[in-house]
Amino acid sequence: MTTLTQPLRLTQYAAGGGCACKVPPGELERVLGGLALPAGADLLVGLENGDDAAAVRISGGRAVIATADFFTPVVDDPYDWGRIAATNALSDVYAMGGTPLVAVNLLSWPRQKIPFDVAAEVLRGGADVCAAAGAFLGGGHSVDDPEPKYGQAVTGLADADRLLRNDAGEAGLPLTLTKPLGLGVLNNRHKATGERFEEAVAQMTTLNRDASRAALDLGLRCATDVTGFGLLGHLFKLVRASGLSAVVDAAAVPYVDGARQALADGYVPGGSRRNLDWVRPHLRSAVREDELVLLADAQTSGGLLVAGEIPGYPVVGELVPAREHAIEVR
Repeated sequence: MTTLTQPLRLTQYAAGGGCACKVPPGELERVLGGLALPAGADLLVGLENGDDAAAVRISGGRAVIATADFFTPVVDDPYDWGRIAATNALSDVYAMGGTPLVAVNLLSWPRQKIPFDVAAEVLRGGADVCAAAGAFLGGGHSVDDPEPKYGQAVTGLADADRLLRNDAGEAGLPLTLTKPLGLGVLNNRHKATGERFEEAVAQMTTLNRDASRAALDLGLRCATDVTGFGLLGHLFKLVRASGLSAVVDAAAVPYVDGARQALADGYVPGGSRRNLDWVRPHLRSAVREDELVLLADAQTSGGLLVAGEIPGYPVVGELVPAREHAIEVR
């Protein structure tokens, strides 16, 4: 049985952390671009636009939403990590306008380094989130791995004719952001120093259910969630898929308390800088470099970016007809 001789810090067992450990977007697209995948009329959303999940039409005017998401520890507390990872996985279903139905756990664990009782706390966190979302948790799969990783594969249901998609944007629609940014730099600071940021944990464990339902109730049709590719990266994918451009009002973008200080102190994930490098050729900006880094910050379990105004959430920009630059930051 594995025992620990000092306080456990889960984030020290992984090179990356949270959605910041994603494969860089440009590299990922080069690999996926070479795949020849079958298509059909009932595959409503597939690989073509890098949307948040797959959607397949079934009987009764419904669509099945399928997704999977997992990552290395973003916080040291195992229960909180489980909650964050599950919330993040469910978010892909909400980002498509769906309702999660069932999830299965995906767990990698270094059994010789970390007691398996710690993994039980991670799984408990994931189970509690599924219960809060009204989704069944039906088992899963685990492997022995040098790095701890956790997440879920989630299946949901949606109205096939009322999906939220990243290719359905229209010029003139405002852009609404439903959670503040800055989670990446704060998580990076937590990994380096052990400081705990309660607001960040609260944001990462807040389901995107209410924002998704509000968007559907308003008849909106275009959305994505803001996770590992940052606001700029996910917005770039949205405008590219919709054949548009976007203007971002940097002063209107909200941030979690402490995010700017974490940036000033140098706690920037490598994934955030890679996001900015990927988007930069398609970007025109009138703001400082540090502001762009925050706009590209790799979020874990971030909010939704919705084409349309949702009362109670900040409007951070607007979709506009296609221009020379995909995104302009003012």
